[in-house]
Amino acid sequence: LKDVQALLATSANGIRAFIRRSARRDLPVFAVGPQTAQEARAAGFGDVRSADGDAKALAQATRRWAAAEGVLLHVCAQDAPGTLAESLSASGFSVRPCPLYTIEPAHTLPPDAEAALRQGRLDAVMFFSPRTARIFGALSDSLPTESLTGFCISTATALALTPSRFARIAVAMQPNQDAMLALVK
Repeated sequence: LKDVQALLATSANGIRAFIRRSARRDLPVFAVGPQTAQEARAAGFGDVRSADGDAKALAQATRRWAAAEGVLLHVCAQDAPGTLAESLSASGFSVRPCPLYTIEPAHTLPPDAEAALRQGRLDAVMFFSPRTARIFGALSDSLPTESLTGFCISTATALALTPSRFARIAVAMQPNQDAMLALVK
């Protein structure tokens, strides 16, 4: 970590995985949004900044916050998209991906969720990534979902859904949990 000028965190999971492997809390953390920033502060990091957005917003903010010298360490999942690193690298930054955890997709819906869908007891489903939207689509393929509202954290997430399988699809104004919860109101 000696050449690292800051951590890039695109999820709270990245922060949790990092703190299990390192006692260092003196590095600045550039977080994608408020929940990730909150996780970093709770873990003891003192210099935490939130881009209040998505990976594009984090790349734009990082260009203001960091110098092109030194390494930006992206604490991420094994299969994290490379768009953040690609965007910053194109601007002259050195980004080192640091995959610290994996995300394993579910192979079946929990029995309670499947029963609730079959019985029409759900009004909506929240999707926090295109990947979760695709997984839900595959796992619920034979289940009635046409009366549901799909609440999506981003346009990319909404595009991962099959519109005809939902009564309505709504996209959060900002890609964060608070904006997602605002959709429910």
